[in-house]
Amino acid sequence: MDTASTLVRIYDTFRALVRSASPIDVATGLAAIWALRAVIQAFRRRFRTTRLRGPKSTSLLFGVGKELFASPDTGTIFEEWSKKYGVAYEVPMIFGRRRIVLCDPKAAAYLLSRDTWSYVGTAGNKEHMARTIGKGLFWSEGESHRRQRRSIAPSFNSTTIRKLTPAIHKTVDKVKAAWETSIDSNGSGSVVLDVQKWMHYVSLDSFGIAGFSYDFGSLHGRPNSMISVLDAFGAPSTPNFWDGTVLLISLFYPIILNVPTSRVEMFTKLRARMSEICEVLIDNAAKEQDDASDERVSTIGLLLKAEDGDSGRRVTREEVKAQIRTLLFASYETTAIMMTWALIELARHPNVQTKLREELLSFGGEPSYDQLTTGFPYLDAVVQETLRTHSAVQDLIRQASEDDVIPLSQPVQTRSGEVVDSIAVKCGTEIGISVPGMNRSEAIWGPDAKMYRPERWLEPDGVTRKAQEVKGYRHLLTFGDGPRVCIGKLFAIAEIKTVLSVVIKNFVVEMRDGPDTKVEVDRGITLRPKVAGEEGIKVPMKIRQYKG
Repeated sequence: MDTASTLVRIYDTFRALVRSASPIDVATGLAAIWALRAVIQAFRRRFRTTRLRGPKSTSLLFGVGKELFASPDTGTIFEEWSKKYGVAYEVPMIFGRRRIVLCDPKAAAYLLSRDTWSYVGTAGNKEHMARTIGKGLFWSEGESHRRQRRSIAPSFNSTTIRKLTPAIHKTVDKVKAAWETSIDSNGSGSVVLDVQKWMHYVSLDSFGIAGFSYDFGSLHGRPNSMISVLDAFGAPSTPNFWDGTVLLISLFYPIILNVPTSRVEMFTKLRARMSEICEVLIDNAAKEQDDASDERVSTIGLLLKAEDGDSGRRVTREEVKAQIRTLLFASYETTAIMMTWALIELARHPNVQTKLREELLSFGGEPSYDQLTTGFPYLDAVVQETLRTHSAVQDLIRQASEDDVIPLSQPVQTRSGEVVDSIAVKCGTEIGISVPGMNRSEAIWGPDAKMYRPERWLEPDGVTRKAQEVKGYRHLLTFGDGPRVCIGKLFAIAEIKTVLSVVIKNFVVEMRDGPDTKVEVDRGITLRPKVAGEEGIKVPMKIRQYKG
């Protein structure tokens, strides 16, 4: 029987029931519907977020917000609270607001799988994002996010990156040539260089060529307005009391960003300057699109051609600029920071560096994308361990857009003493996941979780059963998970592996002041490493050529 016939039969049956019903039957039915509606409404009114145990407030106005905002290692703080209160707890934030913190693989996987729909970015974070880099992929939610991601996705699949790997390698070869020249000019067989600066240069030039078909020329020493803008955004921030207070309050009440401060004014000017640069990139891509005769089209070219699948509307120029800013930030900040941390750890652990060099030297020639992906197990282990121990993103903060119940892998005790294996969250509830808190959790990764030990990725039980419950890329939350998982993760990993394969095969890297040199982190938009005592965000290293 077809669908139409079934619907007709249902309709005829319903009409017969209505005709045969007495007034009492109708009244009874209406009363039942009213009672059911009343029960549902009462349940909704009574639906409350589960009140969990958690740390006490350290400030009447700011809760523990100032403590977290000022800490360079919030992961350790969250882990200690997790040991005391369980895999889910709540922390007091500004003006009496509360945030649930999840340190549980099952709960994190559930929440992130429903991201952009049931769980969305907080108003404060979204407003900061919009004012800094625009309403691009990081800012969007729901259908808008799906549409924007779909328009960019072809630039970041494995097929595209496989074609781009030679271009990335040529960019890294420029670093090799420049370092060799510096060593020869120095005349002492070695040279001290700020590797963080070089990693930012190679990241910008690699992505410029691969994503935008545009050579920023950073590695040639060409004056570069893009670097000056990006460095200004990411520079260490030491706001005065007024700026700092406005910044902290704005994370929860974004309307205060309309209050004029020196920081707000600086970001407004920087965003305007970056928009000018984006206009140049778009014009360049539009010309490339007109002249293109091969199958290779840049990311901007794909964006300019993209349409909304439902409305047929072309992506606007402002949307394209927002995506360019988003991609540049992701590449320049996060990928460069990961490469810097990889070199720091290799300098701190000479035995790891030697073992990696032996593997790289056993291969002759320039490795392809597929060989970099699967042919160097120890290189893969070094990269994975760097991603685990040094996530550029610290927190994933979301807000429930509807009432929900989050399952837990372990029961927790509520404030009232009840033991529960799930927590209710009312619409509007703020929820946080600490990326380093989970990536370096001893409860998840074992007693050596704080150690930098690439061998764990090669040992049969090196990745614990609990860690295998984490649903992110390679059991890490460094790239997030779910619909918001980092779209450029494959490009980032290919770039990091290419840089390490060239640098470690040809050079020995050492901390300038020895392997025990203290490395701190400074807070800009992200957390960048820096050698203690250095001005700005410098990571000076002693570089010498490997002679065999």
